[in-house]
Amino acid sequence: MNTIVIASTEQDSDAVEAVKQHHAQMAGTLAAHVERLISARTDEDALAARDELVQWAESDLVPHAKAEESAMYPLAHADSRGQLLVDAMLVEHQLIIGLVDSLRSAPSRVRAAAEARALAVTFDSHLAKENDQILPLLASNPQVSLAGALDGMHDLLGGHEGHAEEGHGEEGHGHAGHGEVAESAPVEAAGSGACGCGGHDEELPELDARQVPHAIRHATIFGALDAVQPGKGMVLVAPHDPLPLLRQLEGRAPGVFTVDYLERGPEAWRLRLVRAAVA
Repeated sequence: MNTIVIASTEQDSDAVEAVKQHHAQMAGTLAAHVERLISARTDEDALAARDELVQWAESDLVPHAKAEESAMYPLAHADSRGQLLVDAMLVEHQLIIGLVDSLRSAPSRVRAAAEARALAVTFDSHLAKENDQILPLLASNPQVSLAGALDGMHDLLGGHEGHAEEGHGEEGHGHAGHGEVAESAPVEAAGSGACGCGGHDEELPELDARQVPHAIRHATIFGALDAVQPGKGMVLVAPHDPLPLLRQLEGRAPGVFTVDYLERGPEAWRLRLVRAAVA
């Protein structure tokens, strides 16, 4: 859902977009971790994916929740329109933390997959309420400076690299031909498997970006790519040839990903992205 937020100041409008981009990136990372766990072929791989998901949740997801509680939630709770909502959101934070704890101790791949899926569903629902209710409430209140409240709050804003995508217009409608991608990201001939990292020999998780709203598409994809381990990869399905995305990716992580076109339209562009193995 794309919600237009009317902010009282330009600074608050920018702060809303930065938080939304960070939310999208986190959702993409979580989805990639969960997909890797669920699609694991062995118990060993599944439990390794479980541990990586727990590590990310403890280093990113939980600190993000704590930052919200200290920066955004008191401001929203001070508004009578937001009190009940904030109380419910705080309960959801405890639910999310509890799911991370349950996931950490999950004794089997089946139990771990169930806990991971519950975490993803809960987090997605939680983000929707923050994006569609908490942020508009704060941004529209002239007595509240959302930008000031979030100043220096890295756990809430992140790097929000995906925000730059808005300048490109529709994804894939760049003016360069396929040759330009070679200057910004390593590209193999489709099906070549030339990188030798072993990531092509297994079934890779797939992210269908056509289902992601355009405003947060790049942030979501970058979040998913952040979860890809060295020597591993994912398949991206895009509605257009994602040349602007590939340029952003190379600027964000120079030489880290090898890109291999599997399908070039007309309905979908499918690309295999593999992270370089650790030397």
